[in-house]
This record gives sequence, C-alpha cells and structure tokens, in this order.
Amino acid sequence: MQIMAKKLADIRGSLDIEGKQKKVAELEEKMAAPDFWDDNEKAQQVISEVNGLKDMVEKINGLMSAYEDLQVMVELIQEEEDESLIPDLRAGVKKLSKDLEQFELQLVLSEPYDKNNAILELHPGAGGTESQDWAEMLLRMYTRWAEDHGYKVETLDYLPGEEAGVKSVTLLIKGHNAYGYLKAEKGVHRLVRISPFDASGRRHTSFVSCNVLPEMDDDVEIEIKTEDLKVDTYRSSGAGGQHVNTTDSAVRITHIPTGIVVTCQSERSQIKNREKAMKILKARLYEKQLEEQEKQLAEIRGEQKEIGWGSQIRSYVFHPYSMVKDHRTGVETGNIQAVMDGEIDVFIDAYLRQKVK
Repeated sequence: MQIMAKKLADIRGSLDIEGKQKKVAELEEKMAAPDFWDDNEKAQQVISEVNGLKDMVEKINGLMSAYEDLQVMVELIQEEEDESLIPDLRAGVKKLSKDLEQFELQLVLSEPYDKNNAILELHPGAGGTESQDWAEMLLRMYTRWAEDHGYKVETLDYLPGEEAGVKSVTLLIKGHNAYGYLKAEKGVHRLVRISPFDASGRRHTSFVSCNVLPEMDDDVEIEIKTEDLKVDTYRSSGAGGQHVNTTDSAVRITHIPTGIVVTCQSERSQIKNREKAMKILKARLYEKQLEEQEKQLAEIRGEQKEIGWGSQIRSYVFHPYSMVKDHRTGVETGNIQAVMDGEIDVFIDAYLRQKVK
C-alpha cells in the first residue's frame, strides 16, 4: 500500500492536473466557435485530444479515489478487527495495482507523435496465397484490437489476393495514442502452420511485414516539391461500396527522388484520396528522415546495426504446438486464438516498458 501511495503521489505531481484541465477548457472554447466544423478532420483531432486529456484526469482521480477507499478498509480492519474484510481488501489492492500499471504505461507514451492516429501497412512476403492469407489474418487481428480499444478503423488502400487473402492493405487507425501503442507492432510477423492451401497437408512458414507510421499533423514541415511527384489515377479494386470500379478515383503518388510509392482508394473523391495519399507520403518521408539520422549516429558510434523495420519480431506457431512468442521481450502465450482475436496488449505492454527501462 505504501509503494502504491508513493507511486500515485509521484504520478499526480508530474502530471500537472491543473494544466491539463486548463488545456481542456481552452480546447472546449475552440470547439464552441461557429467555424469549428469547417475543417472536419482538424475538428476530429481536437475532439480526440480533449477526450484523451479528460480520460487521463479522470483516471488519476479514479485511482486516487480507489486508494482512499482501500485506506478506509484498512482502518476498519485494524480498529474493529473485522477479518471478513480482508478478502475484499486483497482483491481491491490487486485491482488497483493492475490499473496503476496500465496507467503508468499510458504515461510512457510521451515521444513525438505518440498521441497521433496510426497508419498501419501490411505486406505479405514470398509465398503467394499462403502469405497473403496470413496478411488477412493479421488484418483481422489489428482491426479487432483497434475496435476493442474504441479506435476507428478506415481502410485507405486494399489490394486483394488472387485466390485468398490480401496482397497489401493500408489502414488508418484513429484515436488518442493509436500510434504510441501500435509502433510496437512494426516488424516482420512469422506464421508456422499446416497450410489449408496445400493438398499434401505440409507445414508452411509465412512472413508478413507490418509498418506503422504516425499520421502527420499539418503543421509538421516536410518539404515535398510538386515537381518531385508523379500522380496516377485508376479505378479502385477493393471492397468499398457501389462507387468502386466506376470512376478513376483511386490515386497513386510516386515520390521520384526516393522511389516511395503510396496509394489511396478509400474515398469517392479523387481530391480526397490525393489528400490522404499525401499524408501517407509525408509520414513515409518523415520515417526515412529518422532512419537516415539513426544510421548516421550509428556510424559515428561505430555500430554495426541494420537500420529499418525488416527484422522478425514475433512468431505465431499453430503446429506442431500452439504458441505466440515475441522475440524482443521473450513474452509468450499458448492462447493463440485469443491473440488472433486481437488480444495483443501483453506484447505491446512488454515492448513499451522495455523501451523505457
């Protein structure tokens, strides 16, 4: 109890609750302005920030309240020697300890852009239908995870596989701290199973790379010259409503100096698809900048280190046994069905905590 009391006091002292409440008041005043909804996307960002700040204040106040209730229970047990309250006290301490750990994890998300929406891309490796099916399984896993956390999921680009699965997919996952959590998923995901596409029933290993980028705010300066862009339009190819395959609304933008190609086909409007594709390009160029800076620092320090997102981070084994293991943290679980249903917080939590140790 004393350890929790100190943790709570330290957290509350570092949070500047009054400052956050003042910020909420300022943002709510902005929300009341007549022109607030003129830019729907910016309005949604403000609302998301307000909800995130309110949630943080409510959570720390709830934790403090729960601790005070446990203190009262301790006093009752001591003063009235009522041992019947001990099981309730133990359960309350256990719950508060878990809630406090979760809240501490939220506070870890303090890096630039952690609070932003996330752009998540899945690309199957070699293996045709088998790896494309694995990409679709991961798409379902991340969609389930996002929905369980109250995030909105928007499919920006979707290229279906010829027989099954997906050749590539890009999602925009919208909500406070979406990027902060999902950056833990960046890397290669490996599947081992008996392939349902192999008539001989042989075991197959498949790989899918997952890239996660923050959706960049408009005020972030990434120089993109118009003459460096090649813009193509084409008809949408994925699931998306009656407008699909009726107009050349989908947009492909190639950044000529870097060779980066981004596509978007989620909107009916070619203009809106171009705007969203430019946001993805901005995020990809920002990522490239960071990678180049990291590479330069590694060279200065004399490190032999591969810079990139291609390293294998996690294995999902369906056969000959059931296990999911994260190779960065050593965390593993045998409940593979729960993981495929979106229960991946155990891996995200361990990765984020490891980063701040």
